[in-house]
Amino acid sequence: MGTSSRGAGRGPRSPGAQAAARSSAARGATRLHRRTLHGHRVAYRQAGSGPLIVLIHGITSDSTTWSRVMPYLTRRFTLLAPDLLGHGGSAKPRGDYSLGAYASSIRDLMASLGHERATFVGHSLGGGIAMQVAYQFPELCERLVLVDSGGLGREVSPLLRAAALPGSEYVLPLLAATRLTQAAELAAGVLARLGLRLATDISEMARGHATLSDPQARAAFVHTLRAVIEPGGQRVGAADRLYLAKHVPLMTIWGERDTIIPVSHGYAALERLPGARLEVFAGSGHFPQLDEPERFIDVLDDFIDSTEPAKLDTAGWRELLSAG
Repeated sequence: MGTSSRGAGRGPRSPGAQAAARSSAARGATRLHRRTLHGHRVAYRQAGSGPLIVLIHGITSDSTTWSRVMPYLTRRFTLLAPDLLGHGGSAKPRGDYSLGAYASSIRDLMASLGHERATFVGHSLGGGIAMQVAYQFPELCERLVLVDSGGLGREVSPLLRAAALPGSEYVLPLLAATRLTQAAELAAGVLARLGLRLATDISEMARGHATLSDPQARAAFVHTLRAVIEPGGQRVGAADRLYLAKHVPLMTIWGERDTIIPVSHGYAALERLPGARLEVFAGSGHFPQLDEPERFIDVLDDFIDSTEPAKLDTAGWRELLSAG
């Protein structure tokens, strides 16, 4: 369907204002629910009515990363936004933190709540998980929306590559130190006052690093990170299997100023799937759903309205695999 790079025309907001808006929006949209699956606590937010959208957050984040868009989307859709295992209010057990394990946990949560199919929207690591859901359980997937997604190229920020190094788990507590996170928040505030959207990236990274003060969260982070990233870059890629998404409506959304995963990955995915859609947010970094929520909502609404949900069954999946 092509690309777009229109800006939303919003002015920057300070990290404090962003956090207050996220907190207020989250309270207004959903509250955190909990249930036990396979002996582990799973936290999730669910609200609204209509077709189901599953929102999957990135590493060191949680379901509140969607809080600026959730209140509006619930007017038309049912939203399900889990805290992935190892994150947020969910349990942080010793166990499997691979993409496949996360995909299975999404399927099981959907099944336990009585949901059969969904449009999957995944941010960063969540984009890789969304693609894994579509690969492992194609019958669940009506559409795919990948937001500054992992799994579409090798490059990734030096900080994440460094965190994949042996022994990084002994250094990570320093990143979670209060003074460092406060310094990052201060730097984000200065950037915001200068009108730079990079402030959101720094603020969200600082918030994520603060969670690593908990030993269980830190262990889960290391296991999750090393499953998808190595010191040389991303170790897991979907390039060789993107053809399987040929019959699934696919849109990628990317912040043009993303310093964590470059926008070039979005353009590369578009070349492999010319029928897909790419929306480049010129004023955003790695978190377009926070930087430009109004446009994010408009783009997602339009994508769902303009596409028919995929309905792949076993025979259709077999045909795709045979065609190669």
